[in-house]
Amino acid sequence: MSDKRENLEKLGAVLVQVHHDLRQLKCSIEKVSVSDRATTLDIQALSDGICRAHSSIRKHAEDFLKTVNRQQLILPSIEDLKPQTLKTPRWNPPLESLPDVHSQRKELLKHLPKKKRQSPRSEARHHATKPEGHRSSFRTEDDTETESNSMCHKEPKGPTNSEPNAVKEVDACGPLQTSKTPLQSTASKSMDLKCEVQDTDGPLPKAPQNLAVEVPDNITRYPFTITKGQIDPMATDFCHFKQSFTLCWGSVFDALEDLKKLLRNFAVPLATVSGERLVDVCHSWDAGWRKAPSAITLLSVLENQEEVSDLVSRPGQRYKGEGGIEAAAILIQSCWRRYLARTAYLWHLRRKWAAHIIAMSWWGHAQRCRVKKALQARRLSQLENHRRRAQHLAANWKHIQSSKRTIIHIPSLGFSQSQRLKLRRYDILQNAQISRLFDVRDDNVEVIYVCSLRLGEDILQYYSSLLNCDGATDGADNTQASHSKRHFTILTPEAVDYFPTHNMCLSTLLKYSPRTLKRIKHLIQGNQAYIVGGVSHMDDLAVADELDVPILGPEPAVSQLYSTKSGGRRIVAAAEVDVPPGQANICSLNQLHETLAELMTQNINMQRWLFKINLQHGGRAAAYCDVCHLSCYKWALQSYRHDGPDLWGSEWTQETVFRRYLDEIPEWLAHYAKPTKTCSYPSWSCFLKTFLRQGGVVEAYPPSESVTYLTVDMLLEPGGEVAMLSCGDQLHGSCQPEVIGCTVPQTSVHPDTLHSICMRVGQACLQHLVVGYVSVGLATFTDHGTMEQKVWVIDLDIAYSDQLAMTQMLLMMTGGTLNWRTGCLEVQMPVRRKCCEHQAAAKHLVLSGYAVIGSHLFHSHLSMLYHSSFFRMCKLHGIGFNKKQKQGTVFAFYDSSERCRFGMITISEDLRGALVTFAQNLSVIHQQISSSATQGGNNFKELLKHIEDVLQTIFRNKNQLKDKPAAETAASPVKCNITK
Repeated sequence: MSDKRENLEKLGAVLVQVHHDLRQLKCSIEKVSVSDRATTLDIQALSDGICRAHSSIRKHAEDFLKTVNRQQLILPSIEDLKPQTLKTPRWNPPLESLPDVHSQRKELLKHLPKKKRQSPRSEARHHATKPEGHRSSFRTEDDTETESNSMCHKEPKGPTNSEPNAVKEVDACGPLQTSKTPLQSTASKSMDLKCEVQDTDGPLPKAPQNLAVEVPDNITRYPFTITKGQIDPMATDFCHFKQSFTLCWGSVFDALEDLKKLLRNFAVPLATVSGERLVDVCHSWDAGWRKAPSAITLLSVLENQEEVSDLVSRPGQRYKGEGGIEAAAILIQSCWRRYLARTAYLWHLRRKWAAHIIAMSWWGHAQRCRVKKALQARRLSQLENHRRRAQHLAANWKHIQSSKRTIIHIPSLGFSQSQRLKLRRYDILQNAQISRLFDVRDDNVEVIYVCSLRLGEDILQYYSSLLNCDGATDGADNTQASHSKRHFTILTPEAVDYFPTHNMCLSTLLKYSPRTLKRIKHLIQGNQAYIVGGVSHMDDLAVADELDVPILGPEPAVSQLYSTKSGGRRIVAAAEVDVPPGQANICSLNQLHETLAELMTQNINMQRWLFKINLQHGGRAAAYCDVCHLSCYKWALQSYRHDGPDLWGSEWTQETVFRRYLDEIPEWLAHYAKPTKTCSYPSWSCFLKTFLRQGGVVEAYPPSESVTYLTVDMLLEPGGEVAMLSCGDQLHGSCQPEVIGCTVPQTSVHPDTLHSICMRVGQACLQHLVVGYVSVGLATFTDHGTMEQKVWVIDLDIAYSDQLAMTQMLLMMTGGTLNWRTGCLEVQMPVRRKCCEHQAAAKHLVLSGYAVIGSHLFHSHLSMLYHSSFFRMCKLHGIGFNKKQKQGTVFAFYDSSERCRFGMITISEDLRGALVTFAQNLSVIHQQISSSATQGGNNFKELLKHIEDVLQTIFRNKNQLKDKPAAETAASPVKCNITK
């Protein structure tokens, strides 16, 4: 037995030495660096060989230990125990303290039944338990060391499903293992005695050696302490642990060194290590062939892990331990170097970013300059081509007017982008001049009408029927209607679908519609053609250059200059006609106050002053302020009456009033100035901001309670002649400057006076290089001082007007003409039956007719009716047009989707009949589509109120003519002066 033990010790020493040598060789191989490039060392092959040798030795060692552990060991006699135990330095208890197992066994057998005591099972158990009891009670140090070393080659066991209070039985062939700790104390092996007495029935002696011991889960067999990062090598617990795990001490030693270094670095005063956990960590470390364990893994082997972890995680604890000052210095230097490097890097990035931005900005600037130069060159080329074509048009105008020609109507509203974006349903506003189609009443004219939206089949059929021709659809983008004498084509640019919400003018949309341009080129091929636009825009030149046709109109720059309120006033002033007192080109607040004070002082009888923004159209941008709200006005009026008109003309008499006005005007405007259309400008401050940004005009309102406004449309021919095309008295809605319609012909001004004024204005426009269609706005009133009629020119628009478009429709439906010398609408009316006997040879009489035109009628409830339903409703109430008598009502529709805006013309023999028919139509339409609860948004009420005022004026004028003597009536000119 002793020889076997000696061989076992020798084998263990050999295995330990081999294991240690292999480990040292592995570490040496990892550090080898080959200096000679010519020599090639296959380190990977050598490492693989060492690994295979290590695994083979480990396997044989495990097999040997398993074989040894399975052998039945015979305990030495008690006499031999004493010299053996003397070799154990740690455990040498007195023999008297050991229990007498034989006597205890005999005492227990006395209490057993006889049958039970004589059974073979009891005898066998008795003989088997006796040596086991001796073995468990008298275990030598060598046996303990063998069992402990066997743990170095076993995998750690996982937790078992045993109950918490279950009794752990001691394994005689190996160390005790529990669910939490794989190794337990050897004292727990006395629990084997419980198996000897499980079958006894009688009472048991209450001896402490016979009681079963419950083993707690947290008991450690090999604990030892580390104080201030150091281990006492002579400590009993550490010596016991080291001696028990000598076979795997190499990996345990490395782990201990790492743990001690960690504890020293963090100045841990005391740490209790669990030997079993440390061995498990070493096994998971795979015998040192993996990387060193982490700090968390090292701390997990401590019994007081929570206290040590809290101490280690405390901020600044690292710098209290070993090398703390050096670590702190290193960290500070590292942070500082990092800061310097980071600062330099960020500065480099900023400079790089700045260089990139500068480069990209310069590239973009250069690119924009190139594009700008290219666009300027292209626009200059387009302008030169336009001038060349305009000269050709002027030289051949008379020939073109007398021959067959094609007119391309592009009713584009080339407003600025800010104005376009503020307008709702901009496409419908551009299509309000669809009545330009009726230029085909001239047999030599073919019309190509470019539409800003897609029209429905119902509208196309309606206009085809009005033109007395058959309509046919040509593709999805256009409609062509033809007759033996009249031709028209409606085209819609395809760019309408690409930019539905951008509010682009029609010329721009046509510019980006190559298919439509190609279609127009095909239609005008071989024919004389020219373009009639709307409000001029730079893209008009691009379209004309693409189609290679002239434009009947001025250059865009000239048009934009004189289409403003200030520019129009400049031309009118050059025409030497009467204009209201005022001043143009006001762009600052001080200039506004000084100009207004000067004008009010010079024209003290003016009761109201108007403010108009330069770039606005249609009466939307105007404001007014009444002088009666000025506190010093009565005093100024008394001063004027005291000095008289003759002395008032001198500057020294006006100086005091001027200073007084100048002091009170800012507060007067802030409290009493009002915009005419609050939906566009809710307050004076909003209006003033736009007024000062764009510039504007200050003008006096006519000093009369009865003022009539009229509009005259003229054609300034390229040959230098001026032709009056349309003239009508304006009809207003809720906002006086906003024109809704007119009465044609005008009856407010004598035709000769009107013709003279218009000719002078037209010649002034030609002198300023303005050609094409222009619209002149006038105001007429009676001067109370002289009781004479005065006519002021108050506005000038260089564009094709809505009134002129509706007049073309009127002339087409009646077949009449406008005689501006007599101021009459001459219509060929059928002869009545009573006249047939006396005038059998004559079939028609030329009579005067009157019409009321509404070009901007609006009612929100009309969107609920389709056009077919609207026509049935009108027919049911007798609203229609009589082609034989050439009287009645004609409608103009602008769109097929919203259907809220439309135009209407009523024609009658006299002005009163036309006004009454127009008012009745509005009333019927409103009653049929509205109720008392839901009136809807409309401008019918204001227009009806204005028509009622006009009818009352006509009635008063008629009574005044009856009261005049016959001779005086005969001497007076035949005209009807209507003031509204």
